[in-house]
Amino acid sequence: MENPYLLHIKEDEISIAQSICALVESYKWRDIIYVYEETDHGSELLQNMFELFQDKNIRIASRIAISSSVKDDQIIKELHKLMSIHTTVIIVDMSPSLASRFFPNAKRLGMMSKEYAWILSQKTIDIFQSTKFEVIGSLQGALGFRSYVPASRRLHYFTKRWNKKFTRKVHVLAIWAYDTIWALAESIERVGVPQNGTLLLNEILKSDFKGMSGEFRLTKSNLISNGFEIVNAVDHGERKVGYWTLSKGITRTLIPLNDAVLQQSGIGMEDVIWPGGSTTVPTGLGKKLRIGVRTGLTFTSFVHTEIDGVLGDSTILARRYEFVDFTATYTDLGLGTLAKTKRNDMWIFLKPLNVNLWLTFTAVVIFKGLVIWAIEAMDQESKSASSQGIGTIFWFILLTIFSAQKEKLVSNLSRFVMFVWLFVVLILISSYTATLTSLLTVEQFELASKGGTVGFHGYGGVTVSNTNLTDYKQRPYYSYADYADALTKGGKHGGADTIVDEVPYIKMFLGKYSNGEYAMVSSEPVTSGFAFIFSKGSPLVNDISREIAKIREDGTLKMLEKKWFDTEFHVLPEDSSTKPKTLSLDRFGGLFVISVASSCLALIISVIYLIRAKMEILSIMSYLAGRRLMSTIRQLFHRKEIYRC
Repeated sequence: MENPYLLHIKEDEISIAQSICALVESYKWRDIIYVYEETDHGSELLQNMFELFQDKNIRIASRIAISSSVKDDQIIKELHKLMSIHTTVIIVDMSPSLASRFFPNAKRLGMMSKEYAWILSQKTIDIFQSTKFEVIGSLQGALGFRSYVPASRRLHYFTKRWNKKFTRKVHVLAIWAYDTIWALAESIERVGVPQNGTLLLNEILKSDFKGMSGEFRLTKSNLISNGFEIVNAVDHGERKVGYWTLSKGITRTLIPLNDAVLQQSGIGMEDVIWPGGSTTVPTGLGKKLRIGVRTGLTFTSFVHTEIDGVLGDSTILARRYEFVDFTATYTDLGLGTLAKTKRNDMWIFLKPLNVNLWLTFTAVVIFKGLVIWAIEAMDQESKSASSQGIGTIFWFILLTIFSAQKEKLVSNLSRFVMFVWLFVVLILISSYTATLTSLLTVEQFELASKGGTVGFHGYGGVTVSNTNLTDYKQRPYYSYADYADALTKGGKHGGADTIVDEVPYIKMFLGKYSNGEYAMVSSEPVTSGFAFIFSKGSPLVNDISREIAKIREDGTLKMLEKKWFDTEFHVLPEDSSTKPKTLSLDRFGGLFVISVASSCLALIISVIYLIRAKMEILSIMSYLAGRRLMSTIRQLFHRKEIYRC
């Protein structure tokens, strides 16, 4: 258990990791190497950096631990390992004594050249004070972090007294020690020398004053960092190129500036002289990338790490992730079915309804006509002859299908029957139109029937086994000309009924054969589209994926697709490969029952009205007979029939 009275008067490891992470991110490096001194307690800095880098999408490509007792030949061996890694951004966290042996060997191997970037932690930065010319010469172009101590009058006089007694420059540890003693003295003045050390400890932890090291504050027994100077080794000396603080990040200066000066000086560091005397920021990639252009599907190159990436139409498949990493997809997903358009069926307009439904519909039309004719004929106000009225009524009912009727009905019961009929017609027409539209769409293509022939891309990584067409005959094809020839012949004549391939390939085919003879039917998304391939762990995967996302969002990718294919493609809905079912009587039986029942009810009511009217007339006739008008009424009755509904 750690001693509660132990104060850590040193830089916080988290602050060191944050400063290094900020520097790496400012140069947009995505891959680094971490070299550290092997100790019993491991590297606390490595753990903190790993978490920070992960949040910033920065990868630690390699971690190399070197013992302080290692010999030079082992150091050279480890350096050769570094040279074999494509990343050239190297962070070094080791004691100055080990670093004084590490860097001269790195220079002899040519690793202090312009393509490299070396970053030294706060622990290693003291090597810049080395008195050995060989060591200083091997550090040229390196960057390092040193604890920031602001200039002050007290520091100036303290440094003068220090230089009179010691030959070496005053170290930041000495300045922290001075401030720590000062904090202890002030705490004792406030609380005295208590028997219980906890009281004195709590008082020390409350210390907050401006000391020689700057703001001196403690939290949880740790010294709060004032930030770091970023130092560049150049001309066998050093120069400050920037600062890092938790509040401001990386800046050129910590002196408050007005807006005009800040705009003129810019934000960030001053220009750095990199290894080899270059002023160009290293890319961090080191050796040139070996990029292959895909002409086939051979992945042995990745297994033996002969190339770094592949450009081309490479399909994203789960099994390939064992060997490579993929960027984001830049094409459409899934497999499509390529079909040849067929001649139109002249009787397709009858197919939306099955035979039973057509017969029922016809019977109901006849029944409705008879019912309305009967009701109208029984109406006493009708002036049409019976022989002419029935023809007019049937024509009237047929015209209601097209909402073009001009005849008017007299009886309210006839109007009620017609209202119910219009409701039935509305539902039937809507269903008929929807089904006919689907049939017209699907019937354009000669899709493979059960037992038909399905073609597929012979060179592709995806076959018919990835779809629901495994029961069909399968035949490979190797070019777009083969596709066209196979679809023209058809499955019954040695060709294919359909071609199954990835959507991008089908689009390219349709771009080449844009005469309207072929079309694409989208299928299930069993593939993830095309992407660029890179070796496992490559930092370029995220960078390129990000750029693909950008050009997809701003429309550039869509514009390129139109430019490449120069045509619009006929693409059916995903479910159009299944032929729609015709409408049957089972689905509309209830509708016809309601229609017929309502017509029968109206007819019964009309008959009742007629019988009632007859009875009333007979009563009147009997009444008038007593007044000797019977003969007159009979003559009138035979001349004109009276009906009431």
